[in-house]
Amino acid sequence: MVIHESAEDYLESILVLRERRGVVRSIDIVNELGFSKPSVSIAMKKLRENGYISMDPDGSITLNESGLAIASRVYDRHKTITAFFTLLGVSPGVAAEDACKVEHDLSDETYLQIQKFVSTHS
Repeated sequence: MVIHESAEDYLESILVLRERRGVVRSIDIVNELGFSKPSVSIAMKKLRENGYISMDPDGSITLNESGLAIASRVYDRHKTITAFFTLLGVSPGVAAEDACKVEHDLSDETYLQIQKFVSTHS
């Protein structure tokens, strides 16, 4: 199944929020990403229908196995690319912003070379 960049961003945000807060609700995603409540609600419905997340009756969101795999992959790419840009001398804030822009589009070959570079230079 092809997953769109926006879905990857939502899944990554759920993972980051879970690490930071423990429990994740839709309003947390609204606040994190700055999207409207209806947009987040529609996205959560689609992610749930596709089996990436589960929602408890209390509104808490849990990544299912497939959602966690995608979120972890994207978040690892984000952290590695941010580290790479920082090693190049880019400020941490700009490095993180730029990593968000390219983390979905880099080929696996390029990403693996960045990963090797970061691991040998950090």
